[in-house]
Amino acid sequence: MKAPPFEYARATSLAEACELLRRYGDEAKLIAGGQSLVPMMAMRLLRPAWLIDINEIAALKFVAVESEVVRTGACARQAVLERDATIGVRMPLLKQALAWVGHVQTRNRGTAGGSLAHADPSAELPLVAQVLGAGMLLRSAKGARKIAAEEFFTGPMSTAMAPDECLEEVHWPLWQERRTGSEFTELSARHGDFAMVSAAAQIALDSEGRCVRAALGLGGVGITPLAFPGLTARLVGTRLGENDFEQLAREAAAQCDPGSDLHASAAYRRHVAGVLAARALRAAHGRAESVQ
Repeated sequence: MKAPPFEYARATSLAEACELLRRYGDEAKLIAGGQSLVPMMAMRLLRPAWLIDINEIAALKFVAVESEVVRTGACARQAVLERDATIGVRMPLLKQALAWVGHVQTRNRGTAGGSLAHADPSAELPLVAQVLGAGMLLRSAKGARKIAAEEFFTGPMSTAMAPDECLEEVHWPLWQERRTGSEFTELSARHGDFAMVSAAAQIALDSEGRCVRAALGLGGVGITPLAFPGLTARLVGTRLGENDFEQLAREAAAQCDPGSDLHASAAYRRHVAGVLAARALRAAHGRAESVQ
């Protein structure tokens, strides 16, 4: 299928992109990697009157690892983040999740910011952003504002961005605890397909093996990616074991509200959510324990 007719403009700066968004508003869509937008246009699920190409804006392609946060420009390629050695060491959860995103060809073109702005509740990067509490720096012709991931994702393919705003940067918080482990896993019909259910976990331990920090999230089982800070807070100060992982996973799965479709029923997705959540917690804890 082919996309409906549209007008095209290539922005050479962030200021120009913001001005074009101000001018055309909700009739316009930004395009960078195009790995989500172009298929939706081809299937006539989106019909923008204008495409604003931001691929040539070098200021949106950076990766900066700082003391407490990794800052990535909205147009940083997924493959660049996946291959970044420092991110692999300092933020392994992001690297683990990227390995599940499509195929190498899509990661070579796809951008981290594009995946977040697309806001598919089953996508990997929105789940990592939710679990880690990433911050989104939004820019418009009127100025900039920062919003947390939990406020950014508002529904399936829906965000808190105004029609005249674009995503400029993503701020991924770094955990400072030395004994930190993480895990990302998902279930799909084939590797690279959309996930039926995904799970992400990160756990930090003190020198005596007690949990000092924990995070858990599930994707594909709600209208947005889900995180469970209230549940994981109960783990702090304890020595974790199999019963803790199973109990927390069951409670997280019970809070999910998945839908049914031709791929899986709601009951099946909820069951898988519990299985994957326990698996992710167990693996994250094991990796944290292995750090001496």
